[in-house]
Amino acid sequence: MAMDLLRSDGVMDFCHIGFSEIDKNATKTYKANFDTAGELEMGDICAFTSDESNYKKLPSIDLISGGFPCQSFSMMGSQMGFEDDRGQLFFRIVDVAKAKKPKYLLLENVKNLARHDGGKTLKVIIETLREEGYNVYYDFFNSNDFGLPQKRNRIIIFATKGKKDPHFDAALIKECYKANRDKMSISQNITTLGILEDHVDDKYYLSEKIKPTILADGSANFKSNSEINLLVARPLTASMHKMHRACQDNYYSQDFIECRGKDVSYKQMNKEELAQLKIRRLTPEEAMQLQGFPKGFAMNGSDAGVSDGALYKQAGNAVSVNVIYSVLYYLITNKSII
Repeated sequence: MAMDLLRSDGVMDFCHIGFSEIDKNATKTYKANFDTAGELEMGDICAFTSDESNYKKLPSIDLISGGFPCQSFSMMGSQMGFEDDRGQLFFRIVDVAKAKKPKYLLLENVKNLARHDGGKTLKVIIETLREEGYNVYYDFFNSNDFGLPQKRNRIIIFATKGKKDPHFDAALIKECYKANRDKMSISQNITTLGILEDHVDDKYYLSEKIKPTILADGSANFKSNSEINLLVARPLTASMHKMHRACQDNYYSQDFIECRGKDVSYKQMNKEELAQLKIRRLTPEEAMQLQGFPKGFAMNGSDAGVSDGALYKQAGNAVSVNVIYSVLYYLITNKSII
């Protein structure tokens, strides 16, 4: 998505060679939103790279961009790292890089990747890429700094065979975004109110039975502050369709949405009073927009037969469009990608 927008903005022309996705529903959503004619559908990257001839036959590649599963490194996941099969997917990306020798790699993962196993995991990633002739840089980015009302901190790793220091610094990239955002065609919203719809299907509203659970501040062994109506959303999770508490996922009262946040009387309400309000979850469409995808993106997936649950998972797993756009915009205009 980010590269399509950079192309339409005249920043740089990109030609997509192919894509890898093991989740069939995610592939459906991708195909429902993009013209994939001429692109190689690699499917499961492990199966694809198990046959060396598959990736050796790929055309010339300048840039490999994407993420590898974060569950192996996330604080909310198994944290098994490279011992988890999913953690091994980084090395499958390296297999393709070895064969095709692209000039650049741009990789995304959870912030905890840097701390995982006392920093050893990130050290292995950096050393592996350096062995292939790359200079490696990384920093941490919050989606909320790039026009998306969602607190989502992620590590971005940039590997380049170029000799020039790209000054890969999140603060510099943020300043570049601020200076140029008016000419960027990415979706930009200051708060969630720019995304939330006044009226949605009844299925997104919480039942009277579940509201006390959603609003609860925890249990005897776990305490938290469950808040609703956040102007900057909590990080979307792949499991948000399972209806976690309001300390983990995002919920909004109908009054708050319709008055566009002007009435804040809910802040003085106790949990019993809050439970009397009409409260709903995000829709898949809103969740996708919080990641920077355009309005209609989730609907296109739905029309292709993708369920709400699958769309929520995709939104939670997605890489924020605005962050990748801004990083690439900076690298291109800084002549670090040519």
